Amino acid sequence: MLSSGSKGIKNVTVKWDGAPAVFVGEHPETGEFIVAKKGLFAKKQEFYRTHKEIDEKLSGDLADKFHMCLDNFKGLGIKGILQGDLMFTKGDLETKKINGESYETFQPNTIVYAVPSTSKLASTMRKANVGVVWHTTYKGDSLSNMKASFGADISKLKKSSKVWLDDASYNDVSGTATFNMKDSVEMTRLMSRAGKVFQSISAPQLTKFLKMQESMIDGATYKTYHNSRVRAQDNLLRMNYKKHTEGYFKFAEERLQKEVDKLKSAKGKETKTKNKDMFLTEIRKSLPILTKLVEFQALINYGKTKILFKLNKAKQLTNLFVKKDNGFDVVAPEGFVAIDDNLGGAVKLVDRMEFSLNNFTVQKNWDK
Repeated sequence: MLSSGSKGIKNVTVKWDGAPAVFVGEHPETGEFIVAKKGLFAKKQEFYRTHKEIDEKLSGDLADKFHMCLDNFKGLGIKGILQGDLMFTKGDLETKKINGESYETFQPNTIVYAVPSTSKLASTMRKANVGVVWHTTYKGDSLSNMKASFGADISKLKKSSKVWLDDASYNDVSGTATFNMKDSVEMTRLMSRAGKVFQSISAPQLTKFLKMQESMIDGATYKTYHNSRVRAQDNLLRMNYKKHTEGYFKFAEERLQKEVDKLKSAKGKETKTKNKDMFLTEIRKSLPILTKLVEFQALINYGKTKILFKLNKAKQLTNLFVKKDNGFDVVAPEGFVAIDDNLGGAVKLVDRMEFSLNNFTVQKNWDK
């Protein structure tokens, strides 16, 4: 898509950092208007047709938001079921000065969305009771067999001043999010190298490593270790693969020793020490395969980062910030979803070194 320079991009959506996820529309079997959380398609389906049902199942701020959804989405004429991210409800918008400029802001989750206070968009949002970004459509003749398709056609929805809504379509209005020839050649070379590393990874050894990880305590797994390096803001794109995996061995050794030290009885310590030594032996044996996995991950991550860098060049609908102790830092969107129109399915592109780090560390609205 980036290499073609096409301006009619329709197969990428922007990930909005909204909360909660809402499912809204017609019950496929009864035709009743419903609102729901993620439990809509669970084995025990949960949805709300009336304010009474919302009060029976939900409480506090979450209940208030779903009451708003039930009242304000009902008149939009939604066919089927739409899934979206709730961005704000009445009272969530706050006027803030950021870098000397006045913005209408809302923070449903990690990212602070900011719209210049004097803009038409800000005026529209101030009048609305609820704001939502739709991104997925569900169709079918029963809740159990509904099929999801990425994207949402909002062009046929009825207009309401009480609802600010948008779809998640990516639009590069500036025409700057493109790969030149050099970018394309570099990406091809990068993915070729990633493919060769992938081919060198032994499936039986990988399976053995994953099974060993499943049996470990959570605090000593490679996933926990890797997340700790994200929090520490290590440059995972420029890391020494061998050094990174050896760091995991030391990390696991310390975590497993802590489990030993917690015990008071000699017999308990002996049993736990044997388990620790067994795990460390398996981890040491797994270091070569883990080093290849880390290299493969880093190559994929580097390619992803190049794509995100280009996609982030396009001006988005709102300004994006994260709240820090001393003010606000400018950030990119949470990420993007690349949709395969031919084969179906989608791939999420999220910058772990920015969004995931912020998700771990920055101040949320509920941290006030």
